[in-house]
Amino acid sequence: MDTASFELTVSEVVEETADAHSITFTVPEDHAELFDFKPGQFLTVAVPSDQTGVAARCYSLSSSPLTRAGGLTITVKRTAEGYASNWICDHLRQGDTMRVLPPSGIFTPASLDADLLLLAGGSGITPILSITRTALAQGSGRVVVFYANRDERSVIFSAVLTRLATEHPDRLQVVHWLESVQGLPTGEQMKAFVARYPAHDAFVCGPAPFMKMTTTALKELAVPRERRHQEKFVSLGGNPFGDLHDVEVAESEIAAAESDEQDAAADAAAAARAPVRLEVELDGEQHCFDDWDPGTKMLDHLEAKGVRAPFSCREGECSACAVRLLEGEVTLLHNDVLDAEDLAEGIRLACQAVPVTDSVKVTYS
Repeated sequence: MDTASFELTVSEVVEETADAHSITFTVPEDHAELFDFKPGQFLTVAVPSDQTGVAARCYSLSSSPLTRAGGLTITVKRTAEGYASNWICDHLRQGDTMRVLPPSGIFTPASLDADLLLLAGGSGITPILSITRTALAQGSGRVVVFYANRDERSVIFSAVLTRLATEHPDRLQVVHWLESVQGLPTGEQMKAFVARYPAHDAFVCGPAPFMKMTTTALKELAVPRERRHQEKFVSLGGNPFGDLHDVEVAESEIAAAESDEQDAAADAAAAARAPVRLEVELDGEQHCFDDWDPGTKMLDHLEAKGVRAPFSCREGECSACAVRLLEGEVTLLHNDVLDAEDLAEGIRLACQAVPVTDSVKVTYS
């Protein structure tokens, strides 16, 4: 059921580079609270598709929540075979509308007063810029931005970054790395750069090879897990907008038929167990329930209780619904985004979590 998407109007389209466009949406006043966001979060948009009806994609917000009155801005860079990114850059114009889910994501600083090391590659600059803008305007810490690109023409927000560095010379340092000049950065070069900022909170976003190399450097330098953050995006296989195309419905019915035996066994096992106690901390509020059905996913249970818990894909393919486990344990029915280290740190996906203990306590902070 489509319960969370909204039709937003495009108020502006800016060509940042030959391959990247910034899209600004106007948010109606009656939806303003729903579209409040934290720097580093993303929007999930519905791109029309002849094959599937809707292609759901996540794009980071490049605007700052401090300037939300001017609208919400995502920045989309074309990819070679990216249907959605190419459709947006080719077709979306001022006055058009798109269906959008409210902001989600946990790629955001716990404190804007912390010293931040922001490491971006290509279009990974999008959430990094939002964090930079907000930290400089509202925080007190120092900010270092490392930005890797193919060449000078592919640098998104070049003028904006230059202006911010000029306005905040004592707090912002921007380091550009151009493949056309310096070659691709190596692991050792990245490690040497990161080593200069051992006490900074590190945020990494960019192509998969860039993120792997950078996070490896951070790990080898023993940067604590709580100070290492990375943004992961995948093409969502499901449709969080609630209007599945006939082909998708048929495919899901076939898949459901193939797994009937497994589902029946799981339902029988769940029915044999007593309801579970669930404690959830969300936006400073505590929610406690003693009737969580062991066969029901955490997100579904919270929604049934009227709790506005964050989500995007509902398929275990993004981190919008991530929680941190404080007590008890859950199992994830599907997980395409959390790695072994995330799981070891207690991070779980509420949209795929079912309980395995009699009591579970989690936090969204």
